Amino acid sequence: MAKRLPLPPALTDHLVEGRARLELDFDQPYLLGPLFGDYDRHLVMIEDRLGVHINARGNRVMIEGEPDSAARARDVLVGLYNRLDQGQDVDGAAVEAVIGMANQPALDGIISADVARPASIMIRTRKKTIVPRSTTQTKYMEALASDDMIFALGPAGTGKTYLAVAQAVAMLISGQVDRLILSRPAVEAGERLGFLPGDMKEKVDPYLRPLYDALYDMLPTEQVERRIASGEIEIAPIAFMRGRTLSDAFVILDEAQNTTAMQMKMFLTRFGMRSRMVICGDPNQTDLPKGTESGLNDAVDKLEGIPKLSMIRFSSKDVVRHPLVGRIVEAYEGTD
Repeated sequence: MAKRLPLPPALTDHLVEGRARLELDFDQPYLLGPLFGDYDRHLVMIEDRLGVHINARGNRVMIEGEPDSAARARDVLVGLYNRLDQGQDVDGAAVEAVIGMANQPALDGIISADVARPASIMIRTRKKTIVPRSTTQTKYMEALASDDMIFALGPAGTGKTYLAVAQAVAMLISGQVDRLILSRPAVEAGERLGFLPGDMKEKVDPYLRPLYDALYDMLPTEQVERRIASGEIEIAPIAFMRGRTLSDAFVILDEAQNTTAMQMKMFLTRFGMRSRMVICGDPNQTDLPKGTESGLNDAVDKLEGIPKLSMIRFSSKDVVRHPLVGRIVEAYEGTD
């Protein structure tokens, strides 16, 4: 494996009339195609988002702009290059994610250590290797790998459920757990399924579709179907958890903000030996009837600070969908 690219000299060596001019030399030309993107679209994304000018000639890249912006663009390019060097894919979403990380301030205003280094943690499944795309996702993935119970709190599009399913699949195929249990409130309040047509599976499947989608992203279709048929993977509404003890299992509760306090208590006390439990939800998006307390908010208030129980909080800055989604989340949160 090639040597990781170091960061270039300090900005003060490149200041010209208040603007920074930085140069990067890449020693592996075969990585420059995926680094720059088709028709240099990755470079254009960096220019547009950070307000810099980038000129690439051969294996040399020149960046010009305001000192902080040029430094961030440099860190983004070095980070993407190092990810490619480690065998990771770089696409438009990855570029947006690294730019987002570069825009998150640290004590010195630039978090080049997080941006420029390849991911220190990853999840391997049958179909893909998943790496964090924000600083909070890194903390979340570390918690998924080590803690017994994790609350993932924040808006849609931050990867809460997707990463939990990825970790669950990785632990299932490695034999660390015997089964994978995915659950969510089948109807936003009260789980009144009787009016829906079809048998029980047909009634609840539309509400559980996001969990199926994540599974099919991690495992070949035939494996998902076989493991569901054998009971290794169980997808069910939260009402089906009552009276059970979930041992040797990876258990995920999605849309947890739509549970009542009693439902949440029931679910949490199903936790068994040699198991891991992840509770995902957005405290600001409950669909419960007005005046009904969310079980997620109640649990967070009661359980914060318990050892081996992590609370990971995402924000609009961690949204890894289209950048517009993050701005929409910010607009709605601001009205609250």
